[in-house]
Amino acid sequence: MFILTTISDLVQISPEDFQKPSAESIEDNLNAKYANKVVQKIGLCICVYDILSASDGLIGHGTGIVNVNVECRLIVFRPFKGEIVAGRISSASEDGMRIALDFFDDIFVPSNLLFPDSTFNVQEQCWVWSNEGQEYFYDKTDWVRFRVEQEHWTDLSPVAPSLRETAAYLERKSPYSITASMMQAGLGPVQWW
Repeated sequence: MFILTTISDLVQISPEDFQKPSAESIEDNLNAKYANKVVQKIGLCICVYDILSASDGLIGHGTGIVNVNVECRLIVFRPFKGEIVAGRISSASEDGMRIALDFFDDIFVPSNLLFPDSTFNVQEQCWVWSNEGQEYFYDKTDWVRFRVEQEHWTDLSPVAPSLRETAAYLERKSPYSITASMMQAGLGPVQWW
């Protein structure tokens, strides 16, 4: 679910950060840039794990900003295909269910990836699995186990101000989302098993 990824980047340390130790100001700048952000084809960055190397700082002419080339490792959330993860049901609709983790909520389980004989109960706004004459409910906020099936990446390039009112801009997608399934034994609400 979590991986370490090595990246190289240019860090700019402003003069007000000079009173801190160099490693601390480099780490603070890297965390400000990457923490809680999605990097395309890498995943959701959580924080800096460690700094592998840093060059000598070069002072920019007239600005006083020190430029440092840094190689570091980041802790990244990116579950692999087939991984079993636990989360909570955040909402349900006729299309499927949304699942949220404490720090990530772009997980969707489409209706065709639920157990066979699962139906959507419109009154309760939840899915119900009928098995051998008994009904099992996927209630909102229940802890569930799900299997990662697919990742979806969306490039969110900047949009010109004149195009920001268009329908395409208003329907922007998440930069990173996951499609999951709950159609194997042991998956679904934890209380069932």
